[in-house]
Amino acid sequence: MSEDLLRRPHVWQPGTSMPPLLLLHGTGGDEHDLLVLRQHLAPDAPVLSPRGMVSEQGMSRFFRRIREGVFDEDDLRFRADELAAFLTAAEQKYDVPAGSWLAVGFSNGANMASALLLRHPESLAGAVLLAAMVPFAADEPEDHALAGKRVLIVNGDRDPMATPDQTRRLTEQLRRHSADVQLQPFPGGHTIAPDQVPAIREWIR
Repeated sequence: MSEDLLRRPHVWQPGTSMPPLLLLHGTGGDEHDLLVLRQHLAPDAPVLSPRGMVSEQGMSRFFRRIREGVFDEDDLRFRADELAAFLTAAEQKYDVPAGSWLAVGFSNGANMASALLLRHPESLAGAVLLAAMVPFAADEPEDHALAGKRVLIVNGDRDPMATPDQTRRLTEQLRRHSADVQLQPFPGGHTIAPDQVPAIREWIR
């Protein structure tokens, strides 16, 4: 069963430092897109970078959307469950401590990371969310499922999709489950801003 799960296209790069990074690309990317971040964020860390398995007009994504800015939340839940199972198989295959991943996701990948935190908190130790939106519209009851998990949200203040309101709502949603959320806004749009990388590296350390 685990071998079947690991047929999903992905890149594994072993390393010696912790935490291991889980890289989640944006729409139209693939498992190679964010590998360069390893050198800038944690060059000695193990890295797992899977491909999103949904195709939207030929572009890979981690889950379906109804239209831009409106997620298919049923599919998001299904894909989060699927990714959690993949991570469990990868932990066994690559000898990674269970639930030790630090997700680093951009746009669609960041939204998948948030969904994974909320739906399978045991799967991740934390996350760096780049250009991130609210994954689930409905607010769930407060609990402490994310206690001890660190989350960094890096959103541009001129992002037309991951707007300041989205940032506020995402922060509230994660904190409602006791996540330790830190914000790192920057003057820009829907992008990974190179000048933000040093601060992200320090946060990871």
